[in-house]
Amino acid sequence: MKQFLSIMLLAVVLLAVSCGQSKELILGGVGPVTGEAATFGDSTKKGFLLAVEEWNAKGGVLGKTIKTSFADDKGDPAEGATVYTKLIQQDKVVAIIGTVMSKVTLAGAPIAQAAKIPMISPTSTNEKVTLVGDYIFRACFIDPFQGTVGAKFAFEDLKAKKAAAIFDLGNDYTKGLSESFKKAFEALGGTVVAFEGHPSGATDFKAQLTKILEGKPEVLYISDYYNDVALIAKQARELGYKGPLLGGDGWDSPDLVKLGGEAVENGFFTNHYAPDATTPEVLTFVKNYKAKNNATPDALAALAYDATYLMLTAIKNAKSTDGAKIRDALAAIDLVCVSGRVKFDANRNPIKSAAIIEIKGGKQVYRTTVNP
Repeated sequence: MKQFLSIMLLAVVLLAVSCGQSKELILGGVGPVTGEAATFGDSTKKGFLLAVEEWNAKGGVLGKTIKTSFADDKGDPAEGATVYTKLIQQDKVVAIIGTVMSKVTLAGAPIAQAAKIPMISPTSTNEKVTLVGDYIFRACFIDPFQGTVGAKFAFEDLKAKKAAAIFDLGNDYTKGLSESFKKAFEALGGTVVAFEGHPSGATDFKAQLTKILEGKPEVLYISDYYNDVALIAKQARELGYKGPLLGGDGWDSPDLVKLGGEAVENGFFTNHYAPDATTPEVLTFVKNYKAKNNATPDALAALAYDATYLMLTAIKNAKSTDGAKIRDALAAIDLVCVSGRVKFDANRNPIKSAAIIEIKGGKQVYRTTVNP
Protein backbone atom coordinates (compact mmCIF):
# COMPACT_ATOMS: atom_id res chain seq x y z
CA MET A 1 0.00 0.00 0.00
CA LYS A 2 2.82 2.41 0.93
CA GLN A 3 4.53 1.78 -2.41
CA PHE A 4 1.24 2.28 -4.24
CA LEU A 5 0.61 5.62 -2.49
CA SER A 6 4.14 6.76 -3.35
CA ILE A 7 3.59 5.93 -7.01
CA MET A 8 0.26 7.76 -7.01
CA LEU A 9 1.80 10.82 -5.35
CA LEU A 10 4.61 10.86 -7.90
CA ALA A 11 2.09 10.59 -10.73
CA VAL A 12 0.11 13.54 -9.37
CA VAL A 13 3.27 15.67 -9.07
CA LEU A 14 4.41 14.78 -12.58
CA LEU A 15 0.94 15.51 -13.95
CA ALA A 16 0.88 18.92 -12.24
CA VAL A 17 4.31 19.81 -13.57
CA SER A 18 3.39 18.59 -17.04
CA CYS A 19 0.17 20.60 -17.07
CA GLY A 20 1.94 23.71 -15.86
CA GLN A 21 4.48 23.42 -18.64
CA SER A 22 2.28 22.39 -21.51
CA LYS A 23 -1.00 24.31 -21.32
CA GLU A 24 0.14 27.92 -21.34
CA LEU A 25 2.69 30.14 -23.03
CA ILE A 26 3.23 33.62 -21.57
CA LEU A 27 3.75 36.49 -24.01
CA GLY A 28 4.84 39.83 -22.60
CA GLY A 29 3.72 43.26 -23.73
CA VAL A 30 5.00 46.72 -22.78
CA GLY A 31 3.62 50.19 -23.50
CA PRO A 32 3.01 53.62 -21.91
CA VAL A 33 -0.56 53.22 -20.70
CA THR A 34 -0.06 56.29 -18.50
CA GLY A 35 2.17 59.33 -18.95
CA GLU A 36 2.91 61.66 -21.87
CA ALA A 37 2.14 59.09 -24.57
CA ALA A 38 -0.77 57.28 -22.92
CA THR A 39 -2.90 57.07 -26.06
CA PHE A 40 0.00 55.29 -27.77
CA GLY A 41 0.17 52.71 -24.99
CA ASP A 42 -3.58 52.21 -24.98
CA SER A 43 -3.63 51.55 -28.74
CA THR A 44 -0.61 49.26 -28.48
CA LYS A 45 -2.21 47.20 -25.73
CA LYS A 46 -5.47 46.87 -27.67
CA GLY A 47 -3.71 45.75 -30.87
CA PHE A 48 -1.60 43.27 -28.89
CA LEU A 49 -4.60 41.76 -27.08
CA LEU A 50 -6.69 41.50 -30.27
CA ALA A 51 -3.95 39.52 -32.02
CA VAL A 52 -3.57 37.14 -29.08
CA GLU A 53 -7.34 36.69 -28.86
CA GLU A 54 -7.46 35.74 -32.55
CA TRP A 55 -4.65 33.22 -32.16
CA ASN A 56 -6.24 31.67 -29.08
CA ALA A 57 -9.55 31.37 -30.95
CA LYS A 58 -7.70 29.23 -33.51
CA GLY A 59 -6.05 27.02 -30.90
CA GLY A 60 -3.15 29.11 -29.64
CA VAL A 61 0.38 28.23 -30.68
CA LEU A 62 2.29 24.94 -30.30
CA GLY A 63 -0.83 23.48 -28.71
CA LYS A 64 -0.66 26.06 -25.89
CA THR A 65 -3.06 28.79 -24.84
CA ILE A 66 -1.35 32.17 -25.04
CA LYS A 67 -1.46 34.04 -21.74
CA THR A 68 -0.55 37.73 -21.74
CA SER A 69 1.26 39.95 -19.26
CA PHE A 70 1.15 43.62 -20.27
CA ALA A 71 3.19 46.19 -18.33
CA ASP A 72 2.91 49.99 -18.20
CA ASP A 73 6.30 51.67 -18.72
CA LYS A 74 4.78 55.16 -18.18
CA GLY A 75 6.92 56.53 -21.01
CA ASP A 76 9.89 56.50 -18.63
CA PRO A 77 13.19 54.66 -19.35
CA ALA A 78 13.78 53.75 -15.70
CA GLU A 79 10.29 52.31 -15.38
CA GLY A 80 10.81 50.52 -18.68
CA ALA A 81 13.91 48.77 -17.37
CA THR A 82 11.98 47.74 -14.26
CA VAL A 83 9.03 46.21 -16.11
CA TYR A 84 11.24 44.41 -18.65
CA THR A 85 13.10 42.82 -15.76
CA LYS A 86 9.83 41.81 -14.09
CA LEU A 87 8.40 40.27 -17.26
CA ILE A 88 11.51 38.18 -17.80
CA GLN A 89 12.47 37.20 -14.25
CA GLN A 90 9.07 36.94 -12.53
CA ASP A 91 6.49 36.38 -15.24
CA LYS A 92 8.78 34.09 -17.28
CA VAL A 93 7.65 35.39 -20.68
CA VAL A 94 8.98 33.63 -23.77
CA ALA A 95 9.01 36.84 -25.83
CA ILE A 96 8.10 40.53 -25.55
CA ILE A 97 6.05 42.86 -27.76
CA GLY A 98 7.26 46.34 -26.85
CA THR A 99 7.76 49.03 -26.27
CA VAL A 100 6.52 52.19 -28.00
CA MET A 101 8.93 55.07 -27.35
CA SER A 102 12.51 54.67 -28.56
CA LYS A 103 14.02 56.12 -25.40
CA VAL A 104 12.24 53.48 -23.30
CA THR A 105 12.95 50.64 -25.71
CA LEU A 106 16.64 51.50 -25.53
CA ALA A 107 16.42 50.94 -21.77
CA GLY A 108 14.55 47.63 -22.04
CA ALA A 109 16.22 46.07 -25.07
CA PRO A 110 19.60 45.37 -23.38
CA ILE A 111 17.75 43.48 -20.65
CA ALA A 112 15.93 41.29 -23.18
CA GLN A 113 19.14 40.79 -25.16
CA ALA A 114 21.08 39.69 -22.07
CA ALA A 115 18.33 37.22 -21.14
CA LYS A 116 18.08 35.97 -24.76
CA ILE A 117 14.39 36.81 -24.88
CA PRO A 118 13.27 37.84 -28.41
CA MET A 119 11.41 41.12 -28.60
CA ILE A 120 9.74 43.19 -31.30
CA SER A 121 9.13 46.87 -30.76
CA PRO A 122 6.00 47.85 -32.65
CA THR A 123 6.90 51.52 -33.06
CA SER A 124 10.41 52.46 -31.85
CA THR A 125 11.86 54.05 -34.98
CA ASN A 126 15.25 55.14 -33.65
CA GLU A 127 17.99 53.43 -35.64
CA LYS A 128 19.91 52.41 -32.49
CA VAL A 129 17.17 50.13 -31.17
CA THR A 130 17.89 46.93 -33.12
CA LEU A 131 21.64 47.55 -32.95
CA VAL A 132 21.41 46.56 -29.27
CA GLY A 133 21.60 42.91 -30.32
CA ASP A 134 20.37 40.01 -32.40
CA TYR A 135 17.28 39.30 -30.25
CA ILE A 136 15.88 42.78 -30.91
CA PHE A 137 13.50 43.37 -33.86
CA ARG A 138 10.98 46.04 -34.84
CA ALA A 139 7.75 46.15 -36.85
CA CYS A 140 8.08 49.77 -37.99
CA PHE A 141 10.39 51.52 -40.43
CA ILE A 142 13.32 53.47 -38.98
CA ASP A 143 13.82 57.21 -38.54
CA PRO A 144 16.21 57.72 -41.47
CA PHE A 145 13.60 56.28 -43.85
CA GLN A 146 10.74 58.22 -42.23
CA GLY A 147 12.74 61.47 -42.34
CA THR A 148 13.68 60.82 -45.97
CA VAL A 149 10.05 60.18 -46.94
CA GLY A 150 8.99 63.39 -45.19
CA ALA A 151 11.70 65.39 -46.96
CA LYS A 152 10.78 63.93 -50.35
CA PHE A 153 7.11 64.73 -49.79
CA ALA A 154 7.94 68.30 -48.71
CA PHE A 155 10.22 68.92 -51.70
CA GLU A 156 8.31 67.10 -54.46
CA ASP A 157 4.64 67.21 -53.41
CA LEU A 158 4.48 70.41 -51.37
CA LYS A 159 7.02 72.08 -53.69
CA ALA A 160 8.89 73.56 -50.70
CA LYS A 161 12.42 74.80 -51.23
CA LYS A 162 12.93 76.24 -47.73
CA ALA A 163 12.15 74.28 -44.58
CA ALA A 164 12.63 74.60 -40.83
CA ALA A 165 12.59 72.01 -38.06
CA ILE A 166 11.77 72.04 -34.35
CA PHE A 167 12.31 69.06 -32.03
CA ASP A 168 12.67 67.86 -28.43
CA LEU A 169 16.35 67.96 -27.44
CA GLY A 170 15.85 65.29 -24.79
CA ASN A 171 14.22 62.69 -27.00
CA ASP A 172 16.26 60.48 -29.34
CA TYR A 173 13.20 59.88 -31.52
CA THR A 174 12.38 63.51 -32.23
CA LYS A 175 16.00 64.58 -32.59
CA GLY A 176 16.86 61.69 -34.93
CA LEU A 177 13.79 62.26 -37.07
CA SER A 178 14.58 65.94 -37.58
CA GLU A 179 18.22 65.19 -38.36
CA SER A 180 17.17 62.68 -41.01
CA PHE A 181 14.70 65.14 -42.50
CA LYS A 182 17.32 67.89 -42.66
CA LYS A 183 19.91 65.67 -44.31
CA ALA A 184 17.46 64.35 -46.93
CA PHE A 185 15.88 67.74 -47.65
CA GLU A 186 19.27 69.34 -48.27
CA ALA A 187 20.34 66.39 -50.44
CA LEU A 188 17.30 67.04 -52.65
CA GLY A 189 18.40 70.64 -53.13
CA GLY A 190 16.34 72.34 -50.44
CA THR A 191 17.54 74.67 -47.69
CA VAL A 192 16.87 74.23 -43.97
CA VAL A 193 16.68 77.82 -42.75
CA ALA A 194 16.37 76.95 -39.04
CA PHE A 195 16.97 73.87 -36.92
CA GLU A 196 15.74 74.51 -33.37
CA GLY A 197 15.68 72.23 -30.36
CA HIS A 198 13.55 72.81 -27.26
CA PRO A 199 13.85 71.40 -23.71
CA SER A 200 11.79 68.34 -22.80
CA GLY A 201 8.61 69.29 -21.01
CA ALA A 202 8.49 72.80 -22.47
CA THR A 203 5.12 74.43 -23.10
CA ASP A 204 6.28 77.76 -24.51
CA PHE A 205 7.97 77.44 -27.91
CA LYS A 206 7.71 81.03 -29.05
CA ALA A 207 11.44 81.79 -28.72
CA GLN A 208 12.33 78.91 -31.06
CA LEU A 209 9.44 79.67 -33.42
CA THR A 210 10.37 83.36 -33.67
CA LYS A 211 13.87 82.37 -34.84
CA ILE A 212 12.36 79.85 -37.26
CA LEU A 213 9.92 82.29 -38.84
CA GLU A 214 12.67 84.85 -39.44
CA GLY A 215 13.95 82.47 -42.14
CA LYS A 216 10.52 82.41 -43.86
CA PRO A 217 10.24 78.60 -44.23
CA GLU A 218 7.73 77.18 -46.70
CA VAL A 219 7.20 74.08 -44.56
CA LEU A 220 7.68 73.51 -40.81
CA TYR A 221 8.85 70.04 -39.75
CA ILE A 222 7.70 69.16 -36.21
CA SER A 223 9.00 65.79 -35.12
CA ASP A 224 7.50 65.85 -31.60
CA TYR A 225 4.70 63.70 -30.20
CA TYR A 226 1.08 64.78 -30.71
CA ASN A 227 0.71 66.69 -27.42
CA ASP A 228 3.68 68.97 -28.13
CA VAL A 229 2.78 69.18 -31.83
CA ALA A 230 -0.59 70.68 -30.91
CA LEU A 231 1.03 73.36 -28.75
CA ILE A 232 3.73 74.16 -31.31
CA ALA A 233 1.17 74.38 -34.12
CA LYS A 234 -1.05 76.75 -32.14
CA GLN A 235 1.87 79.02 -31.24
CA ALA A 236 3.25 78.97 -34.80
CA ARG A 237 -0.17 80.02 -36.14
CA GLU A 238 -0.40 82.76 -33.50
CA LEU A 239 2.93 84.12 -34.67
CA GLY A 240 1.63 84.26 -38.23
CA TYR A 241 2.84 81.04 -39.87
CA LYS A 242 0.26 79.91 -42.44
CA GLY A 243 2.16 77.22 -44.35
CA PRO A 244 2.00 73.43 -44.14
CA LEU A 245 3.16 71.48 -41.10
CA LEU A 246 4.90 68.13 -41.44
CA GLY A 247 5.96 65.43 -39.00
CA GLY A 248 6.37 61.77 -38.20
CA ASP A 249 4.29 58.96 -36.72
CA GLY A 250 4.36 60.63 -33.30
CA TRP A 251 1.44 62.69 -34.60
CA ASP A 252 -0.80 59.65 -34.87
CA SER A 253 -3.32 60.19 -32.07
CA PRO A 254 -6.98 61.24 -31.99
CA ASP A 255 -5.89 63.78 -29.38
CA LEU A 256 -3.87 65.73 -31.97
CA VAL A 257 -6.97 67.35 -33.47
CA LYS A 258 -8.67 67.60 -30.06
CA LEU A 259 -5.71 69.56 -28.69
CA GLY A 260 -4.60 71.38 -31.83
CA GLY A 261 -7.92 72.20 -33.49
CA GLU A 262 -7.66 74.34 -36.62
CA ALA A 263 -3.95 74.93 -35.99
CA VAL A 264 -3.07 71.42 -37.22
CA GLU A 265 -5.07 71.74 -40.44
CA ASN A 266 -2.81 71.60 -43.50
CA GLY A 267 -0.66 69.18 -41.53
CA PHE A 268 0.89 66.00 -42.93
CA PHE A 269 2.72 63.11 -41.31
CA THR A 270 4.45 59.91 -42.31
CA ASN A 271 2.79 56.80 -40.95
CA HIS A 272 2.91 53.02 -41.08
CA TYR A 273 -0.58 52.33 -42.43
CA ALA A 274 -3.84 54.03 -43.35
CA PRO A 275 -7.09 52.67 -41.88
CA ASP A 276 -8.95 53.61 -45.05
CA ALA A 277 -6.70 51.44 -47.24
CA THR A 278 -8.48 48.57 -49.01
CA THR A 279 -6.15 45.58 -48.69
CA PRO A 280 -7.78 42.43 -47.26
CA GLU A 281 -5.48 42.59 -44.22
CA VAL A 282 -6.47 46.18 -43.40
CA LEU A 283 -10.18 45.57 -43.98
CA THR A 284 -10.23 42.52 -41.68
CA PHE A 285 -8.15 44.16 -38.96
CA VAL A 286 -10.20 47.38 -38.91
CA LYS A 287 -13.46 45.41 -38.82
CA ASN A 288 -12.33 43.20 -35.90
CA TYR A 289 -10.75 46.07 -33.98
CA LYS A 290 -13.88 48.22 -34.29
CA ALA A 291 -16.05 45.33 -33.16
CA LYS A 292 -13.94 44.86 -30.03
CA ASN A 293 -13.04 48.47 -29.16
CA ASN A 294 -15.71 50.60 -30.86
CA ALA A 295 -12.99 52.77 -32.42
CA THR A 296 -10.95 53.01 -35.60
CA PRO A 297 -7.44 51.59 -35.02
CA ASP A 298 -4.49 53.91 -35.40
CA ALA A 299 -1.02 52.89 -36.59
CA LEU A 300 0.09 52.08 -33.03
CA ALA A 301 -2.65 49.45 -32.78
CA ALA A 302 -1.87 48.10 -36.25
CA LEU A 303 1.85 47.78 -35.57
CA ALA A 304 1.32 46.10 -32.19
CA TYR A 305 -1.08 43.69 -33.89
CA ASP A 306 1.49 43.02 -36.64
CA ALA A 307 4.33 42.62 -34.15
CA THR A 308 2.30 40.06 -32.21
CA TYR A 309 1.46 38.11 -35.37
CA LEU A 310 5.12 38.18 -36.41
CA MET A 311 6.26 36.87 -33.02
CA LEU A 312 3.61 34.13 -32.77
CA THR A 313 4.25 33.05 -36.36
CA ALA A 314 7.96 32.80 -35.54
CA ILE A 315 7.20 30.67 -32.47
CA LYS A 316 5.00 28.45 -34.62
CA ASN A 317 7.68 28.16 -37.32
CA ALA A 318 10.39 27.51 -34.74
CA LYS A 319 8.26 24.72 -33.19
CA SER A 320 9.80 25.82 -29.91
CA THR A 321 9.77 28.44 -27.16
CA ASP A 322 13.55 28.50 -27.07
CA GLY A 323 14.75 32.09 -27.49
CA ALA A 324 17.47 31.34 -30.01
CA LYS A 325 15.15 29.28 -32.21
CA ILE A 326 12.46 31.99 -32.13
CA ARG A 327 15.08 34.60 -33.02
CA ASP A 328 16.24 32.59 -36.03
CA ALA A 329 12.66 32.03 -37.19
CA LEU A 330 11.94 35.77 -36.93
CA ALA A 331 15.02 36.62 -38.97
CA ALA A 332 13.79 34.34 -41.77
CA ILE A 333 10.14 35.42 -41.72
CA ASP A 334 8.21 36.67 -44.76
CA LEU A 335 4.67 37.64 -43.75
CA VAL A 336 1.93 39.82 -45.22
CA CYS A 337 0.71 42.04 -42.37
CA VAL A 338 -1.71 44.91 -41.90
CA SER A 339 1.09 47.45 -42.45
CA GLY A 340 2.42 45.63 -45.50
CA ARG A 341 4.59 42.67 -46.38
CA VAL A 342 7.33 42.24 -43.77
CA LYS A 343 10.80 40.84 -44.22
CA PHE A 344 13.73 41.76 -42.01
CA ASP A 345 17.08 43.12 -43.15
CA ALA A 346 20.43 42.23 -41.58
CA ASN A 347 19.78 44.64 -38.70
CA ARG A 348 16.30 43.21 -38.04
CA ASN A 349 14.52 46.25 -39.49
CA PRO A 350 11.52 45.61 -41.75
CA ILE A 351 11.59 46.56 -45.41
CA LYS A 352 8.18 48.15 -46.02
CA SER A 353 6.30 51.16 -47.41
CA ALA A 354 5.18 54.38 -45.69
CA ALA A 355 1.88 56.25 -45.90
CA ILE A 356 1.41 60.02 -45.91
CA ILE A 357 -1.59 61.12 -43.84
CA GLU A 358 -3.18 64.57 -44.12
CA ILE A 359 -5.12 66.42 -41.40
CA LYS A 360 -8.12 67.72 -43.29
CA GLY A 361 -11.46 68.85 -41.91
CA GLY A 362 -10.45 67.63 -38.45
CA LYS A 363 -9.82 64.10 -39.71
CA GLN A 364 -6.91 61.94 -40.82
CA VAL A 365 -7.12 61.38 -44.57
CA TYR A 366 -4.88 59.05 -46.57
CA ARG A 367 -2.83 61.09 -49.07
CA THR A 368 -0.33 58.72 -50.72
CA THR A 369 2.09 55.80 -50.22
CA VAL A 370 5.85 55.96 -50.64
CA ASN A 371 7.68 52.70 -51.30
CA PRO A 372 11.27 52.04 -50.19
